[in-house]
Amino acid sequence: MITERIDAITLIPDAWRRADPPAPKSVKIEISPRCNYRCGFCALRTREVQPKWDMEPALFRRITAEMRDAGVQEIGLFYLGESFMAPRLLVDCVRYLKRELAIPYVFLTSNASMAFPEAVEACMAEGLDSLKWSVNAADENQFTHVMGVAGKLFHRALTNIESAFKLRSQGGYATKLYASSIRYNGEQQAKMEQLLNEKVIPFVDMHYWLPLYSMGAFATEREEQLGYRPTAGNQGRIGALREPLPCWSAFTEGHVTAEGKLSACCFDANANWTMGDLNTHSFMECWNSRPFIALRDAHLRKDVTGTVCEKCVAYS
Repeated sequence: MITERIDAITLIPDAWRRADPPAPKSVKIEISPRCNYRCGFCALRTREVQPKWDMEPALFRRITAEMRDAGVQEIGLFYLGESFMAPRLLVDCVRYLKRELAIPYVFLTSNASMAFPEAVEACMAEGLDSLKWSVNAADENQFTHVMGVAGKLFHRALTNIESAFKLRSQGGYATKLYASSIRYNGEQQAKMEQLLNEKVIPFVDMHYWLPLYSMGAFATEREEQLGYRPTAGNQGRIGALREPLPCWSAFTEGHVTAEGKLSACCFDANANWTMGDLNTHSFMECWNSRPFIALRDAHLRKDVTGTVCEKCVAYS
């Protein structure tokens, strides 16, 4: 199940507790940095200019082949953006990873609003292993307040979640369907559970809860206005939270932007944690670059003073 895979990545094995670890078992690639939501808690909101382009297919093919050769076993076709914004590219990427590279596990997280049946079924037909929905609003009012877009997308997302479940059954596809949600408190949590029980859980194989992440130290005024209190860094899922130092994100999972930059942080929207340029260097050269080795060494010493991670809410 998906939670077992998540926990295996967020728990740093002994062999990876070194400044120059082996290749990560999992990598997330931002094939599209675009998103149709404007979530107040998301790191994407810190970008001065929202991108209007996607990853070059040739770059994607080269770096994923390098990842396979290095030992990467899981590739996520998303990072911070919404990959269904580029449905043709998404389907092509699934096809390449499964048919050409034979990657054992290809996964995707989506807000569901752009996951129309045609694109979803095409991904399933090409062998997508896991499709997870991110559901973080209990009703249309909260949706428009938090996600910052028209309420019709709230209903469209729920419709697409149900449609995907029916498509999988009708087509006999093997894609696993999951959903995750931010855990709230009190009355809001009760509303969230009611929505999930009625509109989401019947159409997925498993649902799990997440804390509100700090999005790489971006505890912004917008987050405060929305009434959120972010947890420290990315400590994984509720039920298996990890210590903030050393941060697993720098050791067991790769994160690649649509520009081809390798980042040390799972919430790096502005290239603040860039450790290497995959346009000019191989994946493993970037994975164990001098900046990355130095940063990991600081994490292992549990003293990130003077590093790019110093101001993260996880360590303050």
